[in-house]
Amino acid sequence: MADDASSSSGCAGNLVDNSINQDELIMKQQREIEKEISESIPLVGELEPLSSLEKEYNEDPVYLLKVKDLSSKYKHIRRTRPDGNCFFRAFSYAYLEHLLTNKEEYEKFYEIAKNSKEILLALGFSQFTVEDFYETFMEVVQRVGEQAGGSPDGLEPVRVELHDKFNKQGYSDYIVVYLRLVTSGQLQTQHDFYQNFIEGPRTVTEFCRQEVEPMYKESDHIHIIALSNALNVGVGVEYMDRGEGSQVIAHVFPEGAKPLIHLLYRPGHYDILYA
Repeated sequence: MADDASSSSGCAGNLVDNSINQDELIMKQQREIEKEISESIPLVGELEPLSSLEKEYNEDPVYLLKVKDLSSKYKHIRRTRPDGNCFFRAFSYAYLEHLLTNKEEYEKFYEIAKNSKEILLALGFSQFTVEDFYETFMEVVQRVGEQAGGSPDGLEPVRVELHDKFNKQGYSDYIVVYLRLVTSGQLQTQHDFYQNFIEGPRTVTEFCRQEVEPMYKESDHIHIIALSNALNVGVGVEYMDRGEGSQVIAHVFPEGAKPLIHLLYRPGHYDILYA
């Protein structure tokens, strides 16, 4: 019996070892995939004709029909890296780009952005956590403001600079982190309202700590509603999936707003659309 017991124990040990080895293998593979993505796909891509989506789905009749519908409303697409931060990166890039051509909108946004740090500090975020991200965010916002509403010739160098900054990991990720904090702040400020969108027993604060503030966490409706409300920005999102029909379903956040920027959502990912 003793032999059987030790034999059994040995098998169990092997099973545990195999399980650990398998987990490590999966994690290693995931890290390699992430590294490959980061080396091959820019954080924010160049402007492409929307027809590039047709090539992507040339053997998928369901998606091809939806690309055709999308083509009736939009001419270009700008892709973002699929790293879990794509909504925040696409949103901030598209909106700052829009502000270059709209001085009045810029002035309105600048006041909201400038005051956002104090709102976060009042909610209990530490100055140490917020300060550096806020400074970098405002540096980019102010650079946009220097040329907002100016002549096309004057805007082009700032567009190039904006694109360059969004493809530098330091700048780009700091902007994403700050917008994640702003989103968290909005959710916590209006927690009674947003609690209705959270499934399960989690509080709004717990949801923010787990799903909003950490980098690489994917975004859902609740993130879009909160950020668009916090910054008072209308966002149109075109949802392209395998749902019935040949049309892409569009939603506007906040409800009833006029969208200033347009995003394309495909399961788990956001890119920027241009009419």
